[in-house]
Amino acid sequence: MAQGSDSNDTSYKSPSPGSRPKVMRREKNRIAAQKSRMRQTQKADSLHLESENLEKENAALRKEVKQLTEEAKYLKSVLSTHEPLCTGLAPQTPDLLYPPPHSSYHQHITVPHYQL
Repeated sequence: MAQGSDSNDTSYKSPSPGSRPKVMRREKNRIAAQKSRMRQTQKADSLHLESENLEKENAALRKEVKQLTEEAKYLKSVLSTHEPLCTGLAPQTPDLLYPPPHSSYHQHITVPHYQL
């Protein structure tokens, strides 16, 4: 090698007998650390995507709950408006199970009264 060459150039030196395993171990460790970082990044990306999907699903479910709550509120108001007019929901006694046809302009099937 020429004199005055770069002092960082180590290609002209042969490794000492004890340093070869150390270099191999460092190389294996470097590769293992690289793989570990890659797996960690992939796991973080996967968790991020899962989080986004769960947030979308949560928003959709909250929207559905709101719609169903509004529907239940509407149906309760319709029921409370209709209950006074309906003889089919009066307290059940054996003679009211089948009301006479002339008792009302409504034809109702008697059903048990459920609290909403």
